[in-house]
Amino acid sequence: MIKRYPTKQIFVGNVPVGGDAPIPVQSMCFTKTTDVEATVEQIRALHFAGADIVRLAVPNKEAALALKEIKKQVDLPIVADIHFHYKLALIAAEVVDCIRINPGNIGDKKRVQEVVKACQERNLPIRIGVNSGSLEKQFEDRYGQTPEGMVASADYNIKYLEDLGFTDIKVSLKASDVQRTVQAYRTLRPMNNYAFHLGVTEAGTQFHSTIKSSIALGSLLLDGIGDTLRVSMTGELEKEIEVGKAILKDVGITKEGLNIISCPTCGRIEADLVSAVAEVEKRTKHIKAPLDVSVMGCVVNAIGEAKSADVAIAFGKGSGLVMKKGEIVAKLSGDALINKFLEEVEFEAEKRK
Repeated sequence: MIKRYPTKQIFVGNVPVGGDAPIPVQSMCFTKTTDVEATVEQIRALHFAGADIVRLAVPNKEAALALKEIKKQVDLPIVADIHFHYKLALIAAEVVDCIRINPGNIGDKKRVQEVVKACQERNLPIRIGVNSGSLEKQFEDRYGQTPEGMVASADYNIKYLEDLGFTDIKVSLKASDVQRTVQAYRTLRPMNNYAFHLGVTEAGTQFHSTIKSSIALGSLLLDGIGDTLRVSMTGELEKEIEVGKAILKDVGITKEGLNIISCPTCGRIEADLVSAVAEVEKRTKHIKAPLDVSVMGCVVNAIGEAKSADVAIAFGKGSGLVMKKGEIVAKLSGDALINKFLEEVEFEAEKRK
């Protein structure tokens, strides 16, 4: 049983982050924020994919002004991503649900004070976003692009916001590799009780990002560290959400949807197992009930796995078995076998609604 680190709960729009709240999965649009129509379309696609929060780049005044119209047309809470130009944060704070600033490039203390004041007026949280590649000069000169430098930057900026009376904070500490990312989060965690936004920055393509994010985020979540997350990926945004949700499920934090157990391909399999698993995944995507289902290519391990699975299928030569909690309910062949298996999965899912 994972015991999450106790953190101060904040709200990004209507989504709680921290405390005992579920861990929201985030993404960031790659459309130009000034293109309102395209951005709204992308946010809606992310919402449909299961995103809980979305972040938008605000690189110029035109983008900041576009936020008002975008906000009118979408339901997801919006985080404004601000770099360099603090005045953009002041414009964005009038309409968005959270401000993300990178302390390494936002400017001097007076600018940060103005951002804090704007957020206080609207009860907006601030995400302190520390990236290893853009630390303040004082920390990079002393520590280099290291976990120690990232932690020093985050701690400095947290205390600075606290000195201004601001505590609706969440923090991210992102590097482009697993080890620095994990070490930074683990080091900072006992130093405060603010919500942590997990992520590996610049993680690469879908393949590389999935591996890096699964290792880093999975390790931290198993430690009880993490209150919201984003899987950064060069590619399809909906995949970020899919991988993020899968990490939460496979770590054991969320209990939604099927856990599909399937054997590795070997010389014993008696069916086209790859196609069978793909069909099961396709035809059960809509199921939200937490079920363990087993799809096995022969009987060697199938009976053992079936004992703990809610529903199982074991392919044999010419026919196969459908089982529930280890008990055989049918012996069939061809399409009838898979159809019966899926029928039993649907039945079990319906029972758990």
